[in-house]
Amino acid sequence: MKKALIILSLFALLAIQFACSSSDSPDTPVVDPPVVADDFIRAADISFLPEIESAGVVFTNNGKTEDMLTTLKNAGCNTIRIRLWKNPAGGHSGLTEVKALATRVKQAGLKVWLTVHYSDTWADPGTQTTPAEWKDLSFADLKTAVATYTSTIITEINPDIIQIGNEINSGLLWPQGHLINQEAQCIALLSTASATIRSKAPKTKIMIHYAGVSASDTNWFFTKVKSVDYDYIGLSYYPVWHGKDLAVVKSTIDALGSKFSKKVVIAETAYPFTLNWNDWTNNIVGKEEQLVSSYTATPDGQKSYMLAIKSLLKTSQSGIGFSYWGGEWISFKGDEAKNGSTFENQALYDFDNKALPVLQVFSLN
Repeated sequence: MKKALIILSLFALLAIQFACSSSDSPDTPVVDPPVVADDFIRAADISFLPEIESAGVVFTNNGKTEDMLTTLKNAGCNTIRIRLWKNPAGGHSGLTEVKALATRVKQAGLKVWLTVHYSDTWADPGTQTTPAEWKDLSFADLKTAVATYTSTIITEINPDIIQIGNEINSGLLWPQGHLINQEAQCIALLSTASATIRSKAPKTKIMIHYAGVSASDTNWFFTKVKSVDYDYIGLSYYPVWHGKDLAVVKSTIDALGSKFSKKVVIAETAYPFTLNWNDWTNNIVGKEEQLVSSYTATPDGQKSYMLAIKSLLKTSQSGIGFSYWGGEWISFKGDEAKNGSTFENQALYDFDNKALPVLQVFSLN
């Protein structure tokens, strides 16, 4: 019996050493199981939250001070979307801040969805500026930098969903990754990022994100990137920029899902609860003519708009969820700030930082 115990002990020690050496290997995938069981994504992008909290802002729900993540989780939100910049001025939305927020999100039992801009600042259809650290690299070295950076993101944060680029209508990492001027290079960069993610975290969902819902434009774009290995089509839909017909949104989702065999997410949308303002910064939406006619700029109108978005996604065979953008972006720099929020009238909180009825959209039903 004593000899058998000694042999079993040796096997146990060898198993522990093997597990430790395997986990330390750079080729070992970094995989966490999903923390939320249901598949329909009910997300909020709250990327400004660390900066807002550092300003001492307090949010309330039902008359009580409450952490925003708690409010969102209790409302039914199951995913938090966070933007990531490479080397941002001031540090906000950089890897250190994003990792800390992602840790909080996971501790709250929510999924993490990273939108990697591959830039030091905002990336969108009109701007895809290569990080300053990479601007003089050859294309071969740029691909290596993308692979290394993407690998670091997976190792440090390990998100459930990752966007490779943000609103990349004409590619990313301009000029070398411009989709129209350098199509093959753009596809190579996206494929490099995708392959890195698959090798490190094969269960992480990969999203490619386009701003707009035009049937012809989205068809053109997703045909261009069809050789890239990814899971979700992400679309930005803001009525002020992308039209006011929700039937077009629905038909585009259906068409994309059917043609490309992908699930489709409204990766960004929002709606105002008022046309007033709470600082001296011009808002994106501030006029009646910018609204969808069926939905007023009131708390009830905001909620009804979002319920309509949720409904059209749920009634589509291809729709798999939505993310509310800017819900945290209140006018936290003061009521006379000229560099404040352009979105405070579309937040999930009113001008007194009280949670609004629109939060009900995050419920499971």
